[in-house]
Amino acid sequence: MKSPPAGWPRISQAIFYDDAAGAIDWLCKAFGFEVRLRVEGEGGRIEHSELTFDEGLIMVGSAGRMPTRPDVPYRSPQSISGANTQAMCIHVEDVEAHHARATAAGAKVTRALTTTDYGADYWADRSYEAEDPEGHRWFFMQRMRNPGQ
Repeated sequence: MKSPPAGWPRISQAIFYDDAAGAIDWLCKAFGFEVRLRVEGEGGRIEHSELTFDEGLIMVGSAGRMPTRPDVPYRSPQSISGANTQAMCIHVEDVEAHHARATAAGAKVTRALTTTDYGADYWADRSYEAEDPEGHRWFFMQRMRNPGQ
């Protein structure tokens, strides 16, 4: 298997928003993403963007049909009655500080900070779930104990 291109993780995710420009700004403010690339099309439509979080990368685009894929309608959860087909899981260094940043920016916390211990053969994590302004679900977690510790 060949390595991914330089600067790209092996796996990345694309998510779509009715207001992608606003979502990019919000994701950076609330969750700590950084904009690596932002491609605006006609009328300010976000045709493509790349947001990084440490070595992770997500792509954010405007909902609707893309010029490169006019056969596929991309939607945000808010446009389909809140249905969600994915949830992001991101490991952070300090989940308490991340939670404070997200809530200060208006993130809707849908599962409070909780420590879950899966037993001595597994691990323990402290995590919370938040919903962004258009209904995408995000899990942020910090590993508290590794297996066998």
